[in-house]
Amino acid sequence: MATAAVAAPRTGTVLADLLPASSARVRDAVLVVGGAALTGVAAQLAVPVPGSPVPVSGQTFAALLVGTALGARRGFLSLALYAVAGIAGLPWFAEAKSGAAFPSFGYVLGMLLAATVVGALARRGGDRSVLRTAGTMALGSAVIYAVGVPYLALALHVSFGEAVALGLTPYLIGDALKAALAMGALPAARKWLERRG
Repeated sequence: MATAAVAAPRTGTVLADLLPASSARVRDAVLVVGGAALTGVAAQLAVPVPGSPVPVSGQTFAALLVGTALGARRGFLSLALYAVAGIAGLPWFAEAKSGAAFPSFGYVLGMLLAATVVGALARRGGDRSVLRTAGTMALGSAVIYAVGVPYLALALHVSFGEAVALGLTPYLIGDALKAALAMGALPAARKWLERRG
C-alpha cells in the first residue's frame, strides 16, 4: 500500500513543490531568483537570424521550463524579475540587450504570460507525460508569438504577415527541438523527484 502511495503522482503539484524545504518562502524566493537567472543565462545562447531582428536564443526555452517547473505564480514572478531587471539596465536579454527599446521586446512580454500559462497547465498535469508536455510547450510557444509577433509588426511598422515571416516562421523548427527536449526532461524529472519524495 505504501508503495502505491509513493508511485502515484500528486495532483496539483509542480516540480518545485516536490523539492524539500525547511522554509517554503525561502525555497520559493530562491527558485524565483534562480529562474530569472537561468533565463538570463540562456538568453546569451543567441544566434542572429539573417534578415530578422529576432535571434534564436535559449531564453524562450528557459522561460517555458521555468514556468512549467515553478508553477504559474512563481513562474510569473521569476519572468517578471527577469523583465524588470533587464528593463532597468541589466544586459541579460538576448544578445546582451537591456531596456525596452528594441523590436523583439514583445517576446519578453510574451514570456511573462507564457510562463504563467504553462505553470497553470503543469499544476493540472501538463508536465506528467510526453504528450502532455508537448502540448504544454506548444501552447506556451504560441502565447509568446501571440504577443511577440504583433509587437514586432508595430515596432518595425510592417504588416502582420511580414512580422510572421520575420519573427515566427524561421523559428518553428527550433521550437520543435526545444519541445522535444522538454518532452523528455520534464516527465523524467518529475518521476525522479516523486521517487525520492
